[in-house]
Amino acid sequence: MVNLGFVIAEFNRDLTYMMEKLAEEHAQFLGANVVCKVMVPGSFDMPLAIKTLLKKDNIDAVVTIGCVIEGDTEHDEIVVQNAARKIADLSLEFEKPVALGISGPGMTRMQAEDRIDYGKSAVEAAVKMVKRINDIKNSN
Repeated sequence: MVNLGFVIAEFNRDLTYMMEKLAEEHAQFLGANVVCKVMVPGSFDMPLAIKTLLKKDNIDAVVTIGCVIEGDTEHDEIVVQNAARKIADLSLEFEKPVALGISGPGMTRMQAEDRIDYGKSAVEAAVKMVKRINDIKNSN
């Protein structure tokens, strides 16, 4: 069984709540365990929580859940680009999957509502990657 940690942004919580619930349901459907959930203020704040979870022996992968909606400036792009880069760096550093379930940047609130399945997709990616990395490690 795959053990997942969730890192969930509180910003736009009405949307990340729906993303979280779909992600939990999909994890259960796939036979994965959500062993830990960490709430962070926003997507930009995720890397430290991700790193802390990746250090735990009982976490096979981390799923990020966040929603960054376009504003009047390019702030949304900066947030998502930096979060995504650091998330990828942490995955490589700890050799564990970290799935990107952050919707945005450059989307309206209506588009964000249409993309609440990003958390579900991130769970799918995390579980697949754990299994595939284990297959590689166990192959001759």
